[in-house]
Amino acid sequence: MTFSEAVSSQPFPQDFDSPASSASSAETILVKDRIVVAARSRAYLVGGGIGSLAAAAFMIRDGGWAGSSITILESLPLMGGSLDGAGTSESGYSLRGGRMLTTDNYECTWDLFKSIPSLEHKGMSVFDETVAFNEKLVSNSMARLVDRRRAKVPVKSMGFSMHDRVELLKLATASEDVLLASPITDWLSPRFFETEFWFMWATTFAFQPWHSAVEFKRYLHRFMLEFSRIETLAGVKRTVYNQYDSLVLPLLIWLKGQGVHLINGCNVTDIDHRYQGGQVVLTGLHCLQDGKIGVIAVESDDLVFIQNGSMTDSSSLGSMTLAPEKRVKQEGGGWTLWEKLAEFGQQFGTPSTFNSCVAMSCWESFTVTLKNPAFFEEMFRFSGNDAGIGGLVTFKDSNWLMSIVLAHQPHFINQPRDVQVFWGYALFPDRIGNFVPKAMADCNGAEILVELCGHLRFDLEMLASANCIPCRMPYITSMFMPRDLSDRPLPVPPDSKNLALISQFVEIPGDVVFTVEYSVRAAQMAVYELLKIDRRIPPITPHDHSLHTQFEALIKAFS
Repeated sequence: MTFSEAVSSQPFPQDFDSPASSASSAETILVKDRIVVAARSRAYLVGGGIGSLAAAAFMIRDGGWAGSSITILESLPLMGGSLDGAGTSESGYSLRGGRMLTTDNYECTWDLFKSIPSLEHKGMSVFDETVAFNEKLVSNSMARLVDRRRAKVPVKSMGFSMHDRVELLKLATASEDVLLASPITDWLSPRFFETEFWFMWATTFAFQPWHSAVEFKRYLHRFMLEFSRIETLAGVKRTVYNQYDSLVLPLLIWLKGQGVHLINGCNVTDIDHRYQGGQVVLTGLHCLQDGKIGVIAVESDDLVFIQNGSMTDSSSLGSMTLAPEKRVKQEGGGWTLWEKLAEFGQQFGTPSTFNSCVAMSCWESFTVTLKNPAFFEEMFRFSGNDAGIGGLVTFKDSNWLMSIVLAHQPHFINQPRDVQVFWGYALFPDRIGNFVPKAMADCNGAEILVELCGHLRFDLEMLASANCIPCRMPYITSMFMPRDLSDRPLPVPPDSKNLALISQFVEIPGDVVFTVEYSVRAAQMAVYELLKIDRRIPPITPHDHSLHTQFEALIKAFS
């Protein structure tokens, strides 16, 4: 159904056929160019990422809302936002990224997925099946770092000098008021960035030396449990398949069953607002779908949740013969609404802090589809790890700082048994390769495989039939940019009557961005505040306050 057809038949087009019981009871009226939904109260969620999907679920589960009163508007062909995963064995699979999970943290994420049924195991939740899967596959990396000789780097020691330890402790105990908008390099000396710890920590979490010292400190505290086991990645948990198939898909199916309106290919380009009693009140959403423009009238009792900013905005895919296109912000549109909101007042944040320097927030990933088991077999002989056990293998002397990870197979629900898929990424795509005389940003998939085989000293013939799809992401770590406290808005900004923000660019004290948990926690906070839900949000587990955890971290720092 198209946008124009929806005007005369129901509030919004849907990607799925809704159950008859969930059909909207709201009457839709077209007044000139405005779409008016005659309903007592509705919610519109702009952006179909995990934050919006979680918010819809919390509204239904904890707020008692009917799914038919909730509409999610997504500009892309699929819901899921940055948690994407698609393809076939013929065309090749593609993942923009992979998120580290842990059952020791991620309190809001698992609070949600304890309520979402598994698609494959009757009577189990997504949380239950994830725990069961990780009880069988326990991470124990035996090739975490590899040097230029293709030798495994000893990683029992973090490689710290006493000077490194003192500086790290000073940063970890500094208040955020003192750290302010400073980069990590203001607090740690150049030699620190050559330690085994830095190579492991930076590639596990995608930190760069110029990133925010505040975020780095938050990670040290939030993941203090991982500090003492960073060399084995023992704390890392995995989903059964990629995160789209394992998290997004079951959540989407549950939301569909509740009657939530899921609209793809609908780009919200502008917002209308007015001021009422000193508060900002959203009154309309300008939408573009299939070349047709409409305005959704937002009534006084309606709620709007907007994804402000996007870490995968303007991303592009390449192929075995083509490098990914270098897109600019204007081609993506993921920052537009936040930039418009920021004009309303400082309480809506400062998007330019995060999207003004692509060179400091860009890196590339690549997904490789294989129909020959030789690569996986050779990686087992080299690393000692079965696929799904070893986690990231980082080539520490790589000019690109390249890492790969071989997940348990199959990694996609529709993946044939005789096909393997692995993922990799590099933090310095602007640098010339060690084995390919080009910057990664200018390389196609075939050239990336040449570079990879060079580091592994593998025969390139074993990848002769491989399909490598590179992905350029200019804003992928933009949330790590140094910032002032006021640069990120609260999930429900002050003086906002019916608007909440859900993304990696809102302020949640003590929690860390670039995680699924951050988006889900932001969604739960926003929903509970706007709906005045009297239920406790799961608190951040204070592992860093545990004397045992602190002692283990101290021992590791002196190893």
